[in-house]
Amino acid sequence: MRVISLTIALVMSISTAFAEDSRLERLDTGDDGRQWEAVGRLDIGGRGFCTGALIAPDLVLTAAHCLFDKYSKTRIDHTKIEFLAGWRNGRASAYRWVKRAVTHPEFEYTSDAGEVRVRNDVALLELQRPINNTRIVPFQTDRRPRKGQEIGVVSYARDRSEAPSLQEVCNVKARQFGVLVMSCDVNYGASGAPVFSFENDEPRIVSVVSAMAEVDGQKVSLGTLLQQPLEDLRAALDAGQGVFQDEAPKMFSNSIRRDTGAKFAKP
Repeated sequence: MRVISLTIALVMSISTAFAEDSRLERLDTGDDGRQWEAVGRLDIGGRGFCTGALIAPDLVLTAAHCLFDKYSKTRIDHTKIEFLAGWRNGRASAYRWVKRAVTHPEFEYTSDAGEVRVRNDVALLELQRPINNTRIVPFQTDRRPRKGQEIGVVSYARDRSEAPSLQEVCNVKARQFGVLVMSCDVNYGASGAPVFSFENDEPRIVSVVSAMAEVDGQKVSLGTLLQQPLEDLRAALDAGQGVFQDEAPKMFSNSIRRDTGAKFAKP
């Protein structure tokens, strides 16, 4: 995740009222995280981690920039990425390596971190094997939320890498140029975290966390477009795009750490 500066003006009248943001709640126990087992940590080949979420038994939604090396600006070998569903205190509910990965065709990692890059910062990962577990239920997706709508985020981050955290209430401050400007509390490692709406008391993914930013002196988080980009990514997988891996790794190499701790490097 990057901290970026955008020329987005928050067009809000003085009378605009937003619900007060809730605090982050660490989901330390199985009971706490029961509804969120399909959110997991993506370990990026020992380089760091992002957050991702299942939207089908074999498909993980995340941010496209998680698949790029920040120094060389080239694609990371996605076969070295592992999805740890419901990762909590040293254990996951399921472990899967990635078989194929596609990023949005209009996403360019080397471009300036502006509106075009943020709104297309979406990737879809196909797992080596589907996760068929009654405790791990993939999330449905939904239309883009409106300005002022209450949303929530479940994420891992640099200072809370060993269990997911839920912020049940934050707000959409603006929608401009296809980018969601949100009040949600995120940090390094939260890239790719699912943004949820809770209409009809059912969490549905409406965006993906792309970056942190400062707008008019306010700290905000930025979310991607989802509906059309997701259709494009599914079509790319259906067309056979993404590099195929014949066989998953049998074990972890010494260079891959599950406990990132102080060794964290932002992807």
